[in-house]
Amino acid sequence: MKKFKLTNEEMNVLADRYQTPLLTVSTEKIEENYGFLRKYLPRAKVFYAMKSNPVQPILEKMANLGASFDVASEGEIRRLSELGIAGERMIYANPVKTIRGLQAAAEFGVNKFTFDSESEIYKMAAHVPGSKVLLRVRIDNADAIVDLNTKFGVAAEDVLRLLTIAREQGLDVAGLCFHVGSQSLSTKPYESALELCRRLFDEALAAGFAMSILDIGGGLPVPTGKRHFNLKDMAVTINRQLERLFPDTEIWAEPGRYICGTAMNLIAAVISTQVRGGRPWYVLDDGVYGTFSGVIFDHWDYEIETYKTGSRSLSTFAGPSCDSIDIICRERAVAELAIGDRVLVPDCGAYTSASATTFNGFGLTPIVVWEEIRSSMPKLIIEAVS
Repeated sequence: MKKFKLTNEEMNVLADRYQTPLLTVSTEKIEENYGFLRKYLPRAKVFYAMKSNPVQPILEKMANLGASFDVASEGEIRRLSELGIAGERMIYANPVKTIRGLQAAAEFGVNKFTFDSESEIYKMAAHVPGSKVLLRVRIDNADAIVDLNTKFGVAAEDVLRLLTIAREQGLDVAGLCFHVGSQSLSTKPYESALELCRRLFDEALAAGFAMSILDIGGGLPVPTGKRHFNLKDMAVTINRQLERLFPDTEIWAEPGRYICGTAMNLIAAVISTQVRGGRPWYVLDDGVYGTFSGVIFDHWDYEIETYKTGSRSLSTFAGPSCDSIDIICRERAVAELAIGDRVLVPDCGAYTSASATTFNGFGLTPIVVWEEIRSSMPKLIIEAVS
């Protein structure tokens, strides 16, 4: 798959045209990533986890491609509804839901939910009676960069008890779901989860439950530059296990990072240079309270491309806020930079602008769509470098 990464010339033309910081999103890359899933996990109904990046161009592209959506709150339900996306194309996949969120689900026709506790059953029965529900099972995967199973998922021994209570409360118990954790670089957690869910399915079927749906969640990785994996082989292996263990079951998936992670580039500029502790420091006009929020919230290590040659020194990059926690990365080997130099951050589409803030009064980084401006780039580049 071709990487979406702006060239040095494209970066500088866009920075001159729009100023920095600037985010550029490629909807063609979104479509390519979605197409990959449809090809190699053909049975999986895709619910895009919009929490990973809810910008309108991505939501509209996914909607036009026929995808459904994983929502986690009242706000996400209303956002999709404003775009004309029907509630039947959403799954409220947050195992813990607010009353306002459930009320919004009832208002807009969201009728698919996940849960992992007894208390959640009574809330759903009261506010969205008769809805289709999937019980989330806890999966152990200590190797995931973000281990979601320390907070979510029910132990296997509690599955039948909770399914029984849900059925007694009038909910439509349809199946199970799991999430192996974010940025999982091996298929082993998926294979273990599928084996476990097959056993639990069989126990539930024997107990009279009409189990028809398995939701395999998200977790497919995107390139980090430091870890190596073959995503095609991973998808093929997962699909093979689905065919073996769940040949007659409806399969759902909730990809987020995989869809949007590689579809966005950040252009930032150096606004200050310093030497601290004998090493260069470069302050950028975007930081961890902005697009680099994934440093804190997503445990992410971002690639920083300077397009500079020459002797390299281990350097620190920091953001523009007055908080000392605003450190993007340390000991990054780069050639010497000066105020005004631009840097490019590819593969920054997931959990970046989605969790950015306006702390210290810094505005959210503007976003442009690459396909909407690309046609004007050749002429602009020729003018810029001539």
